Amino acid sequence: MALAEMVKVVGRKRQRPIWDSNNSKCMVIRSDGSICGTLLKESVSVWFKIYCLLVMTVIAATYTVALRYTRTISSELYFSTTAVCITEIIKLMLSLGMLVRETGDVARCKAALVHHIFRSPKELLKLSVPSVVYAIQNNMAFVALSNLDAAVYQVTYQLKIPCTALCTVLMLSRSLSRLQWFSVFMLCGGVTLVQWTPPESTKVQVEQNPFVGFMAIAVAVLCSGFAGVYFEKVLKSSDTSLWVRNIQMYLSGIAVTFLGVIVTDGAKVMEKGFFYGYTPLVCLVIFLASVGGMYTSVVVKYTDNIMKGFSAAAAIVLSTVASVILFGLQITTTFMSGSMLVCVSIYLYGLPKQDTSKASTPSADKDEKQKRTAV
Repeated sequence: MALAEMVKVVGRKRQRPIWDSNNSKCMVIRSDGSICGTLLKESVSVWFKIYCLLVMTVIAATYTVALRYTRTISSELYFSTTAVCITEIIKLMLSLGMLVRETGDVARCKAALVHHIFRSPKELLKLSVPSVVYAIQNNMAFVALSNLDAAVYQVTYQLKIPCTALCTVLMLSRSLSRLQWFSVFMLCGGVTLVQWTPPESTKVQVEQNPFVGFMAIAVAVLCSGFAGVYFEKVLKSSDTSLWVRNIQMYLSGIAVTFLGVIVTDGAKVMEKGFFYGYTPLVCLVIFLASVGGMYTSVVVKYTDNIMKGFSAAAAIVLSTVASVILFGLQITTTFMSGSMLVCVSIYLYGLPKQDTSKASTPSADKDEKQKRTAV
């Protein structure tokens, strides 16, 4: 795993904590290269990590299956554009709540909003880029799950990993290990097997177009990779709060998605109503879409890529089982083989990098000890 680097300004000296591959311990490096000290990350129990893993898995699998059900089984089909718009509104409200908690009171939160929102139009414009891209991605998810089974979608959507890896290399100038490149090609091969002869769902009677579904996923993973890396780059370019950045992005997202409602379904919404076709299950889909991304951010803080890989693999298994029961999915050999390749590749991609650049020598160890003693 590449070392995650953070920058802090302490007094007038610039210090850089460098976390180890397990993201549990770091050395604080001064601007002159000397070691200031060692920090230990807050310890987290195994049970809490398992809890995070289970919740993240259930959210991912439930969201996919529930969305698929609402797009294929429900008699009165709701407008997906309105669902995406409401999701952005809920995310904005949740981010505002988290910002109030972070700042300590409403007055400080208001001051932060005035400074970063109303007095920083350039920052709003900067965050409008990922908000537009994410809006496209979320709408493509509805198109994909209207034409593909939930299990097929879950497997194919893992193409976001190589897409994100490529954007990371190009936009953040990071490097991938040989094992990670191998796992990327393995994942692509697994998705190819799954899409070669897509399994059929006997209980789904609506008209579907697997090619349209696959193209929608292709657009979604491209948007996911680019927007995620772009947002990471914006976060690391300043010390602005994550929740402030989220609010900036969701404000633009609400405007973009509402425009999408008007352009795509404006006449139908005026005729039938904004909430036409909404059921408790549709509300569940919107809720999961709203809290899923935020919860994932919290989970990433306390877990590692290996656990995230297990979560993705478990979500694929749960989605497959649910699809067999709810939609009559007929499992094929190519689907099973491709799914296994994808799960293995996700695990391999999340393995920590072997850091060969720090092969220690006796003289290097001696110098290191002298530096620590001097500190």
